[in-house]
Amino acid sequence: MPASKSTVALPVDSPERRRLPPALRRAWYGLNQAFRRRIAHLRLTPDQFTVMRTLLEHEGISQRQLTSLMSSDPNTVAALLERMEKAGLIERQTHERDHRANRLRLKPRGQTRYETARKIAVTLQGEILSALPEAAREEFLGDLDRIADACRAAAASSPKRPGRIRRRAEP
Repeated sequence: MPASKSTVALPVDSPERRRLPPALRRAWYGLNQAFRRRIAHLRLTPDQFTVMRTLLEHEGISQRQLTSLMSSDPNTVAALLERMEKAGLIERQTHERDHRANRLRLKPRGQTRYETARKIAVTLQGEILSALPEAAREEFLGDLDRIADACRAAAASSPKRPGRIRRRAEP
């Protein structure tokens, strides 16, 4: 009698299995789009909200620290900060010891907008997490943190630029 699919170990990347990359992407994309739509009237993006939250949680941090805490790249954060500064949401002050660096602070206008968006974010998070039994929510978030840490560690240990694939010359 042949073994059923449920008893045969499938490869981790098999289409019949749940796979981490598509699941994370679907979850992130859905959450990002839902939040983007709910805060559009505030003229904010989810990334701007993340900057604001991070600046409130880590007052006076540098742009480099913000980039790391947001798990983003320096060019994206630089462009984001420039737009937010022009909109009067944040300010940059020259670092007292390193004049090449800036300390970032949320301006009152930014804090007001953040507080409004935060209420929306908290409501949305509650809606999303309601897909899980209440007793499982904190464990899920802990598991997700461990996955995020493992992804960051994998990125840090990977070469920045993998070897090039050489193409053969056409005949």
